[in-house]
Amino acid sequence: MPQDEILTTKLHFFPNVFGYLENYKIVFMHTRILRFMWNSLIMAGVSSVVRVIIASLAAFSFSFFEYKGKKILFALVVGSMIIPADVLVVQNYFTTAELGLINTYLGMMVVFFISGINIFVMRQNFMSYSISLKEAAQVDGCTNFKFYRKILMPSNIPVITTVFISSFVGTWNTYLWPLLVTNTDAMRTAQVAVTMLNNNEGSNYGVGAVMAAAVVILVPSVVVFLLFQRKIVGGVMAGAVKG
Repeated sequence: MPQDEILTTKLHFFPNVFGYLENYKIVFMHTRILRFMWNSLIMAGVSSVVRVIIASLAAFSFSFFEYKGKKILFALVVGSMIIPADVLVVQNYFTTAELGLINTYLGMMVVFFISGINIFVMRQNFMSYSISLKEAAQVDGCTNFKFYRKILMPSNIPVITTVFISSFVGTWNTYLWPLLVTNTDAMRTAQVAVTMLNNNEGSNYGVGAVMAAAVVILVPSVVVFLLFQRKIVGGVMAGAVKG
C-alpha cells in the first residue's frame, strides 16, 4: 500500500489501491527480517527453557526441603515481584559490560533467566503434593533428583507450559534490553529492528514496510498463545489456588 494511502485523513473501509502486499515484499526482500526473528527466537526460546529449569528447581527446594533461612529466601523471592524490571536495567547493563557479554546471545538472555513470579507459581503448585509422596518414593530407592525429574515435573505439565509460554511471549516482545546490549545488525532482535527500518544505514522503507514488519513479528507470539491458551489459563489457576 502506498504511503500516501496509509497517511490519508479520509475515512474509508477499503483501500483505494490494493497494493498492500508490496510492503511485505519489501520486508522480506530488502531487510534481514528472518535473521532478526532468528535472534529473537534464540533469546526467547533458550531463556525460557532456562527459566523453567531454575524456577522448578527453586520451587522444588521451597516445597520439599527444610533448611535454615528458607522462609527468608522465599520472602526475598516474593519481594522481588514488586520491583519493576526497568529499575535494574542500568546496573544489569554495567554488569553485563564488565563480563564482556555486550553484543552476545548470553548477554541478551541472562537477565531473563530468573523470575520471582514463576518461582512463586510453581512453588504454590508443588505445595499441593504431600511430603509423604516424596518419602514413599525414597523408600523405593528414588533420589531427590529422580523424584523431581520423573514424578514431579511430568505431573505438572500445565504449570510448566504456563511458565514457558508466558516467558517466551514476554521475552520475544521485549525491546529495551536487546536495544541496549546489541550494537550490530547481525545481533538485533526483531522488535529492535522494526524501529530502525526507517533509518537503516540511510535507507527509508516507509511507514508501510514498518507496519508490515510489525505484523510479521507479531505472528509467532500470537500463534503460540492461541495454541497453548488453555494450558496457560489452567496453569495459572492451578498455581493460584493450590497450596
